Amino acid sequence: MTSSRRPLFVAAILVGSFLLFLVQPLMARLLLPRLGGTPNVWNSAMLVYQALLLGGYAYAHFIGRLTLRRQLMLHIGLLALAALTLPLALTDIADFGPGMEVFWVPALLFASVGPVFFLISAQAPLIQRWYAADPQAGDPYPLYAASNLGSFAGLLSYPLLIEPLLPLGAQSLIWSLGYGAMLLLLLLVVRARWTSASPDVSSADAAPVSAAPIGWRRITLWLALAAVPSGLMLSTTTHLTTDIFAMPLLWVIPLGIYLLSFSVAFAENRTLARYITIAAPVVVLLAGGMAMVSQSGENPWLLIASVALLFVVAVTLHARMYELRPDPSRLTLFYLVMSAGGALGGLFTALIAPLVFDWVWEHPLLVFAAAALIPVGVLAQWQLRVANNGTQRLAMLAAGLVLAMVAALFLFRAVGADTMGVAFAIFFAMAVLALALKFNRIAFLAVFALMMVGIGAVGHGRAYANGERVRSYFGVYTVSDLTEHGIRQLTHGTTQHGRQYLDPATRREPTAYYGRTSGVGLLLSKASAVFGPQARVGIVGLGAGTLACYREPQQSYRFYEIDPAILAFSTQGQFTFLSDCAPASETVIGDARLALETEAAAQYDVLVVDAFSSDAIPLHLLTREALQAYRRSITDKGAIAIHISNRFIDLEPVLAALAKDAGMTATVRVDDPDSSRGLTVSKWVVLTPDAATLSGIAQATGPGQWRELAPRIDSVWSDQYASTLAQFRWNVLFE
Repeated sequence: MTSSRRPLFVAAILVGSFLLFLVQPLMARLLLPRLGGTPNVWNSAMLVYQALLLGGYAYAHFIGRLTLRRQLMLHIGLLALAALTLPLALTDIADFGPGMEVFWVPALLFASVGPVFFLISAQAPLIQRWYAADPQAGDPYPLYAASNLGSFAGLLSYPLLIEPLLPLGAQSLIWSLGYGAMLLLLLLVVRARWTSASPDVSSADAAPVSAAPIGWRRITLWLALAAVPSGLMLSTTTHLTTDIFAMPLLWVIPLGIYLLSFSVAFAENRTLARYITIAAPVVVLLAGGMAMVSQSGENPWLLIASVALLFVVAVTLHARMYELRPDPSRLTLFYLVMSAGGALGGLFTALIAPLVFDWVWEHPLLVFAAAALIPVGVLAQWQLRVANNGTQRLAMLAAGLVLAMVAALFLFRAVGADTMGVAFAIFFAMAVLALALKFNRIAFLAVFALMMVGIGAVGHGRAYANGERVRSYFGVYTVSDLTEHGIRQLTHGTTQHGRQYLDPATRREPTAYYGRTSGVGLLLSKASAVFGPQARVGIVGLGAGTLACYREPQQSYRFYEIDPAILAFSTQGQFTFLSDCAPASETVIGDARLALETEAAAQYDVLVVDAFSSDAIPLHLLTREALQAYRRSITDKGAIAIHISNRFIDLEPVLAALAKDAGMTATVRVDDPDSSRGLTVSKWVVLTPDAATLSGIAQATGPGQWRELAPRIDSVWSDQYASTLAQFRWNVLFE
């Protein structure tokens, strides 16, 4: 029998969770103008939210010593005080300097959203405890499924509804109104439970004598079952955006899947969770076996496999945790430990891994940990017929492991020879072998590890043999030598950031998106003719430093680069464009937009903005306010060249709207050069406040090189409003 007031408690927990996960993308959007939107920024933000969640669950656990009425009064009072921090806005905290973003981002978010997030996060366990205060209410744990449905809805509503329709000011106001609605629902909850328990008895005192004690082994298992899905959610985000699919808004998918897993795992109807648990070993072997694959060439099937893996692992491990849940009297301890496990997983992925590893090694490690925790079953009937005693089973295991090692060797060779059809046949055969041996977890894990290494080691071996890897707060960079083409290239996952010829005779020749027929190549090569021999050039985004070799003797070049690791590639000799062509040029480390806003006006004749090629675009560099900063930094006859090559987002109509809004004229150059010469298709837009400058550029570079921009979008992107959804090229996902 359940309480007739259950809908009220479900509504209260739904609204609180909706607000909790709506605030996360909202705060990330507020943060964009300060730091951009790299996956590690999001991971750092998630670490903050997990720490606040842990604090909220600890608060919920410890106020359980109070009487029910005092709990209700205290929580309502603190929520009313926290409302004084609304509406949401970023606190004015100076950044900690280049390379310190891993500490500054958490500090900024703690100060900006900490109080309200902390208190709302406590509501899932608190409302379940208050619900259980009525002896007729029934099991409170399924309410957690409703909590995570609210979280899932809040998360998805932001990119699909709120961001496309509302500016940031209105978003913050709507969230504040939602906070008020939540307070009203909680007051109704207080009214419903005010007389449910004796005013002199705490929840802890009311615990039934029959409740079984909880040992440290059980608590440790709860921690592990919570930590692995949490860490895997973040590592999946990094792995997808680094090595599989550099797609905007991709971070929403792993977090949404993670939240949805709780709704399945904690549901009263156990059917779906049970079927997913049964399928888990197969999914872990087939999808998790690919966890070491790098440089996949944006394969959508690997994206789907990674997301399916996360969902199945999260449901399976959370369902196992649900089966181990304690008596409702110890509910808050259970959620406190679960939250601590989530924070540990986030700490490992967001803070420790980027400092320790040079690639996303945390991802295969967490996948392997998941394989160690999922239920794998017992001996099947056919296995009992084949091996019906310990000696026969031991022989079966030994033979299976030897066969797996031989298969892994052939798999490694097939991948090395690029015979992927053979490689996948061996991979699937090894998965079948692992399933045959899964009655012994050690054998199952051994075959699984051989599968991961066999299919992934070649790519990593090539990366280390032909170059080097560097991991910073902003990503994983690989410098590799393509000796057959005589080229060295710099990549960030699937995104190329520059190429240089290895031959000393040609190493100063611009390549990739910056060839002599590209828009920026035409502009910079004719800068002296258009702007005079002493043209001053600013470049946002260093990359491999390719554009330095357009510098002529009397010209001055200045670079802006947010990541010190990128500059190190030029200063330490991996790429020599900068030292060969512009050795005296200055490089400003930090966010270019922030730097330009504080520097002298009209300091450049040409400003090049190169931050939008083939990756999740940094929106804060493509808004009305950003263009105002660029316009301020050039002379009245100067030009701004913006690189908008992007597979997923059509930025040309966005630039057309920005140019119209700023009263500037614009033109675009699409270059499709000979790729065999190390060149890449590119699209560059040039904007100028002086139409005569545009005519001069067209005349200097030759007729037919430039065209008008595509029709502009209706709205103008700004710090208050920008949405990539309408500009997304959905047709390219499976090209």
